Parts: sequence; structure tokens; C-alpha cells
Amino acid sequence: MSNQKQQTVTVSDTWNFQDDNIVYTNEIIKWINEDVVRQISLSNNEPEWLLESRLKALKIFREKEMPKWWPDLSKLNLDEIYYYAKPEWAGAKKSWDDVPDNIKNTFDRLGIPEAEKESLAWVWAQYDSEVVYHSLKQELVDAGVIFDDTSIAVNKYPELFKKYFTKSIPLSDHKFAALHYAVWSGWTFLYVPKGVKVTEPLQSYFRMNKKSGGQFEHTIIIIEDDAEAHYIEWCSAPKYDENSLHAGWVEIFVWKNAKMRYSSVENWSLDTYNLNTKRAIVEENAYMEWVWWNMWSGVTMLYPCSVLKWDNSKTDMLWLAFANAKQNQDIGSKVIHIWKNTSSNILSKSLSKWWWISTYRWLIDIKPSAVWAVSKIDCDALLLDNKSISDTVPKINVWNSDSIVWHEASAWKINEEELFYLQSRWISEEEATGMIVNGFLSPIMKELPLEYASEMNVLIAMEFEGGF
Repeated sequence: MSNQKQQTVTVSDTWNFQDDNIVYTNEIIKWINEDVVRQISLSNNEPEWLLESRLKALKIFREKEMPKWWPDLSKLNLDEIYYYAKPEWAGAKKSWDDVPDNIKNTFDRLGIPEAEKESLAWVWAQYDSEVVYHSLKQELVDAGVIFDDTSIAVNKYPELFKKYFTKSIPLSDHKFAALHYAVWSGWTFLYVPKGVKVTEPLQSYFRMNKKSGGQFEHTIIIIEDDAEAHYIEWCSAPKYDENSLHAGWVEIFVWKNAKMRYSSVENWSLDTYNLNTKRAIVEENAYMEWVWWNMWSGVTMLYPCSVLKWDNSKTDMLWLAFANAKQNQDIGSKVIHIWKNTSSNILSKSLSKWWWISTYRWLIDIKPSAVWAVSKIDCDALLLDNKSISDTVPKINVWNSDSIVWHEASAWKINEEELFYLQSRWISEEEATGMIVNGFLSPIMKELPLEYASEMNVLIAMEFEGGF
């Protein structure tokens, strides 16, 4: 990916460049009611059982109240969101040359073609409510790997889809879960058969372009016994000065002796409400790793969960979060230890700058049956001014006397002596600050693929342009 960094759009470009010449052939009105839900289902040619699921979810959504403990959502008007927007072209293209030029130009600026040419096993690109590009290496197809649009997988693999859909995150989980299940469309259905090890990253890109748009993509990942995969997701949206909503769902199933790594780089704009739910079911001797980077959304509420369902299952959760001007990053992790010898490790690094808020919540729940469970939590916050806020909100339940839990949290500021030393070596304040921040983040950055870590260094440096 040597050229990816050169072609990837800058922070300001990501917010400000907009695709204004897109024609939508199926653009549902700003509203959420039964007619809207039926139109989405009809557009995706769904079976009757799935429409019934949507309508049930809509009923639950109407009955549930808005969460009271979350950050302020009073400015999010759910009646002013487009819940479905389908561009005039339809269907995923197998060749990059076949993607319409106006769409291709957007993803060219995000570096997708270069990324694919260098080292990816597959690339998946979605634009608003429609998948526009899909490729998978032939050797993976021959090995039985399924990679498809979730909306297509409903009919293409009906038994497999129905077996896993809503099985890790139920319709009634919370108000936004019900909303998601009522209006979801598209994204990733990944199935890796028993014993297949996908050694190259499987990567997807999502662009939310519609003004006042909503994106409700649904991901289902199934890693069978003794299989392995690494999935990377990259998201972006332009800045319109009107609220948009992202409420995507991820359901992951990691079977016996399997390994799964899920990496997510979420690069939204300040007018995006980023309200996600992600949950993995981890079976015997299986391993689930989460790696996140969250930047620039106005409000983020994201608390991925691993359910350690059987003996010797394990999860690692690595977080990077940046709360900048006008942002509220409310994030965290949840781990449910159900059976014996399970283990979890949570490492969080957060940055707060220009008087804004970063909150890290986590839940560790060790059931009575989870004897000899081990959990370690380490949360570090770096405050980059005198007024920003960083909170840590732990909840730890241990229901047996044979388990071990470590918990450590810290908050600190940049050391003025270190900053002075670097400046005395003819390093500018911006560069010196960036170096210190990169050192703070290095335990997680080293877990990202090299190309992503390099790009994150560039994005962080841009945040310090112009000082504080």
C-alpha cells in the first residue's frame, strides 16, 4: 500500500468534499413509519419473514424510550433523517472500471484501488444504502469463503442467514437496536468455512454521502471451527451542518478453535451521531480481537461486546479515541464471561482537546459458572488542554471467588519538561506534541497494519496544526 497514504484524503477533505451530483432513484422521505419500512423491504426483494421482523422492530422502537444515561441526544431529530437512499445505478461491480465515475472518484480519493492492488484479499465498497464494488480473490472463492452484500445474502443463502441474523443482538436490545432492525440495508455477510485460514486482510469501505442521511448497515461474520480471518472496516462522511445518523450493527460468531480480528477506523464528521452496536459470540478455545479508532463524529456511543460462551475462550479489546472540538466520545467495552478459564484484556487510550469530552465505560461480568476467569483492564487518558474532560466509568461483577480481575485507570497531561526538551532540539511545538501523543498511543498503534498506523500518525499530526 505504498501509494495509499499519498492518495488518502486529509482530515479537512474528508469533512468538506461532497458528492453533489448523485441521483437517487429510490429515496425514501424523511420519516419513519410502516410505509417506509415496507418500501425498504420491497426495494431489497426480501422474504416475508424478514418484513415481519422489520415491522416487529418498528413497534418495539416506538414503545421504547430514548436512553437517559447516554450523552445528550436532544438535537437528533429522528423525523429529519433519510432512512434509505439508493443511487441510480444498482448492484455491486466486479471491476473497478465499471463503477460510475462520480462514485469512483470519491473512493479514489480515499485510496481504495491502491489498497486493493497491494495486499488485500478482498475489497467491499458501499455508498449510502447501496454496495457499489465487490471483489474477492479466486483462491478464497475456491475454498468456500462467502463474501456478499447482506441484503443479497438474505435470498442467496437463506438458511445460513436466518440461522445467525439477530442471534447475537436481539431486536429489543435497546431503542436504537429496534430502529436499526426496522430500516437496515446492505453491508457485509462473511462466512469462512471450517479450517480455512484467510491470511490477508479482508477490507470494506463505507461512504455516507446523503445530506441528513442515515446509514444502518448490518454485518454478519461467521468463522467456523479452526478458521481464521481479519476484517478491516473504514468509514467516512462529509460535513453538511445538518445532523446525520449512523447506527450500524455487527454480529460475529467465532466457533471452536477459531480466531477473528475485527479492526474499525471510523472517521465521521462533526454532524454525525455515531450510535453503533457490535457483539461477538466466542466459543470453546476461540479468540476474538477488537481494534478500534474513533475520530471526529459529533457524538459517538459505541460499546462492543464479547460473550465468552465456552471454556478457554479469549478476547482482547484495543481502543483509540480522540475527542476534539464539539465532540463527545462515549465509548467502552463489555465482556461477559460465562464458562471456565475464559480471559479478557482491555486496553484503552483516549485523547481530549479543546474543552471536549471523552468517556470510557466498560462492563466485566463474570458469571458463577466462569470459574478461573481472568480479566485485565487498563484505561489511559491524555488531556491536551486545561478544560477538556475524560471520565472512566467501570462496572465489574464477579459472581464467584475463583476469578481474578485487574483494573487500572489514569489521566494525565503532556509533560512540559518533555515538550521543552524537544523544542530545544529545534522541533516545533506541533511536531513535539505529535511525537509525545504518538508515544502515548504506541501500544495500540503497533497492533494496526503498518499502512494504517502510518495513516493514523498523519491524521494525528493534522489535528495539531495551528496549535491549541
